[in-house]
Parts: sequence; structure tokens; C-alpha cells
Amino acid sequence: MAGRAGVGKATIYRYWPHKLALIADAFRMLQDEGDPELETGTPRDKLERIIRHVAEVAKHSPFSKCLPALIDAAERDADLRTFHRRFQAEARRPLIVLLEQGAASGDFPRRLNAELAAFSLLGAIFFCRLMTSKPFDPDRAGELVDSVLGRQSKR
Repeated sequence: MAGRAGVGKATIYRYWPHKLALIADAFRMLQDEGDPELETGTPRDKLERIIRHVAEVAKHSPFSKCLPALIDAAERDADLRTFHRRFQAEARRPLIVLLEQGAASGDFPRRLNAELAAFSLLGAIFFCRLMTSKPFDPDRAGELVDSVLGRQSKR
């Protein structure tokens, strides 16, 4: 890895004490790039922006290209598996909070299980990325939200 980056291993280990620290730092950096704007709009607008963003990331990003290798390696390395599960739980948390807030305000069905809805929404995107030959189309974000939460009613 160091050779491909054009540096010596000592340089890498000066900044990251072990491989997991480097992987964790890289994934956090890739996740933080280009988050969608969530200051304006209805809860459903925000949700659709998040789903579109996740679909775009899953479709063509360095994060997406690394994901299959991370999943594979996590099956064999307990520390990496622990990191991956924690990383994914932290990444899902804002989506779950938005779903909970939308259910509490009546923008989403009150009976909504936010965690299961988050799994459903994200699962469709990552299933397409990892298990089919065609990634989930970001332009279908609204359709996916409607399928999981039901159609938005006109107020």
C-alpha cells in the first residue's frame, strides 16, 4: 500500500499505528465528503436528499469501491468487523433520528419503526450495489421513500 502511495511504510505508520486506524480514518474522511444539505425542507424532503446522496455514493465513489473488500475482510478479522459495525451504526443514526422526528411530527406514519425503515431504505440501495449488476438509481429516491413509508399526503 505504501509503495502505491509513493511513500515508505515508516511514513504511513507515523500517522496511523496500524492498518485498522488507517482504514477507519479513510472511511470517516470518505463519509464526511459532500453530505446533503439538511437545514431546509420538510422531513420527507430531507429524507429524499439523504437517500439520493447514499445512492449516489453507492453508485460511484471511492467509498463504494472499498465496501466489498471491507465486508469480506470484516468476515475474517474481528477488530475490523467491530469497526465496520460501529461505523455503520454511527452512519445510520442521523437517518434514524430524522425518521423518528418525522413520525413524531406526523410527517411520517406514527407507527413507523425508524430503525427498520432505515434498514429498508438503505438495504435496497446496498443490495443493488452488492448483489446486482446495476446500482440503485439516485433519481428513484422519492419512489423508494414512497415504497417504504407510503405516499406523501397533500396537506
